[in-house]
Amino acid sequence: MVLSKLKSSAEDYLGLKVHNAVVTVPAYFNDSQRQATIDAGIIAGLNVVRIINEPTAGALAYGLDNTEEERNVLVFDLGGGTFDVSVLIIGDGMIEVCASTGHTHLGGEDFDSRLLEHFATEFTRKHGLDMSGNSKALRRLRTACERAKRMLSSAAQTSVELVALHGGKDLQAVITRKRFEELNQDLFQMIQDILQHVLLEAEIDKEDIAEVVLLGGSTRIPYIQQMVRAFFGKEPNKTINPDEAVAHGAAIQAAIMDGNTSGTISNLVLVDVVPFSLGIKVFGDIMNVIIKRNTAIPTKHTEKYRTAVDNQTNIPIMVYEGERMMTADNNLLGQFMMSGVPRMPAGRAKVDVTFAINADGILHVSAVQPITQKKNQITITSKKGRLSQEEISQLVRKAEAMKQDDKVRRQEAVARNELESTCRRGLRARQANVRDKSQTLLAWLADAGANAQIEDILAKQLELELLLANLNI
Repeated sequence: MVLSKLKSSAEDYLGLKVHNAVVTVPAYFNDSQRQATIDAGIIAGLNVVRIINEPTAGALAYGLDNTEEERNVLVFDLGGGTFDVSVLIIGDGMIEVCASTGHTHLGGEDFDSRLLEHFATEFTRKHGLDMSGNSKALRRLRTACERAKRMLSSAAQTSVELVALHGGKDLQAVITRKRFEELNQDLFQMIQDILQHVLLEAEIDKEDIAEVVLLGGSTRIPYIQQMVRAFFGKEPNKTINPDEAVAHGAAIQAAIMDGNTSGTISNLVLVDVVPFSLGIKVFGDIMNVIIKRNTAIPTKHTEKYRTAVDNQTNIPIMVYEGERMMTADNNLLGQFMMSGVPRMPAGRAKVDVTFAINADGILHVSAVQPITQKKNQITITSKKGRLSQEEISQLVRKAEAMKQDDKVRRQEAVARNELESTCRRGLRARQANVRDKSQTLLAWLADAGANAQIEDILAKQLELELLLANLNI
């Protein structure tokens, strides 16, 4: 849905059809998540020509104007749902990723959740009502929490006021920036631990980091900036817009792939890395690593494996990603059977297994038996993330068929928002009948508005607007 909207917006702006796209993903996305992103692009009608990591894209935007002197740069990317941090060497037209780590479920939404839990507890304490089963009330509260979080980036405190939130009761509460920081302290500590870890991975001291670049909307949180400043002993670089830098970098990568020959762009070279170690299962359920984490991509490695028992003719090739020694603790990406192995004593027959990763970070695994020249291969298409061609086609057809329905749903959402806005205006009226009417309609929106027909919403909107117009409000 997001990619479809972006495609539509780009086509409206350009007056042209858009077919190809460079898509950025969190650095810590695994193989199945990357495959799923490519599928999403196909369903949206886009040919995803390259997938690049978000911190690397941000570094491209930053490095475009900083390509002369070589130095170590740390890219700190904290968005709405993910956290990535990468150490790069930038200079002389080269952007090379030394190490990258992060967390796929740590970001602004988690900070919102802490606020939601806090206010829900306050509501229960004050009114004796539990809203945990009221999904509409929780949605309204989460939206208000996100708004409060944004306000706390520029104000020392803010208030949250929701009329008829649950059981006809209102929520009125104040939250300070200090309390917000206390509620999220363990998440902030997790971010600092990940910072320490990436420096160990890169084998570099924090004193050797020449510059820290902030990406992602959540880096606007004052405590985050203060933490980064204290950790590195220097002011983080905020010269690039944290919301736009990643998209800017993707545009630069697209220009490079499209053959743009302008001086600065044509001289840039981008070297990305593998986010997880990759290997296969060997005797004893051990993961034997073929490509180590933080290896530069694209890359290709081949390892020789021998049979484990006498006269073994089939060898299962089970592909894993992860950093643990035992396969049970890592993530199974896919598997295939290597058959046609000649009957020999254990350890005599061999199979060459090759792992190849392309520039998108997508893994291709192949195996060949040197004597018989029997081959087998797989492009990792984890069932957790990868859709079949038929499933993709069905979703494309469904998306086309649902266009009209999506349009109606959008109109309903806009109408609901306008009615709520008008009700807010009515609550500020001096006349009691106007305030009562506005309160009643807000309660109706909270309880039934999400399922209401657009005709009903527009009728109530017109009714309230006429009432306000007669009173010159």
